Amino acid sequence: MEDGNALAKIVWSDPHTGASREFVLQEGATATIGRSSSNDIHIPEQHVSRQHAVISYRDGIFMVNDLGSANGTFVNGMKVEEPYPLMVGDELRLFVPTLKFLAATNEDAEIASETGNFIAVETGDKATLSITNGPQEGQVIALLLEDLKVGRATLNATWEIVLQDPTVSRPHARLLKEEDQWMLFDLGSANGTAVNSTPVTGDTPFKLKTGDTIAFGATMTLFRIGFEPGKTE
Repeated sequence: MEDGNALAKIVWSDPHTGASREFVLQEGATATIGRSSSNDIHIPEQHVSRQHAVISYRDGIFMVNDLGSANGTFVNGMKVEEPYPLMVGDELRLFVPTLKFLAATNEDAEIASETGNFIAVETGDKATLSITNGPQEGQVIALLLEDLKVGRATLNATWEIVLQDPTVSRPHARLLKEEDQWMLFDLGSANGTAVNSTPVTGDTPFKLKTGDTIAFGATMTLFRIGFEPGKTE
């Protein structure tokens, strides 16, 4: 694991075999959890949503956030409504499956390197929006331009990102990259834009970080930098 330090690991039991599973998290890593095989941590259990939750590294700590899952994400019995800081020993529950957030040892890091059971830091400057809840759930949108508008699908839509959701305005929001920073503006939408449950309002843009959840009306998305879309279900 040459690109970062192993700080933590997620441990759980396979819902079908009962075998112990674990993934090591590097410093700076972002890891998605869900039923779909496209997730970093794949848990094929019926109560787990296709894209259920995300763990992101922020200011020296790992945070967990729900991705609009059907049955919710809980930490130590409390439902997660916004990014929640994780401490060693915390118990994450995805309705039925239970995962432990633990410190990673040097031995864990070595084993993870050999088996590939680790979540590495994303590299590169490409960015994506993954739709985690809504009519287009599972779709991954590459942000190939540095100035894009988001809006509802219509016959005469001129915006670059088209969402098939009646709660999305036409247009709804704007994504703008200046130098190395992606920023998000709401364009006076009827049902609002929110980042990590915080509304984006006025003319002041919201500066995005990898792992942020963005809600355009009722459509939930996950913003990631340096993420290459790979497996799909």
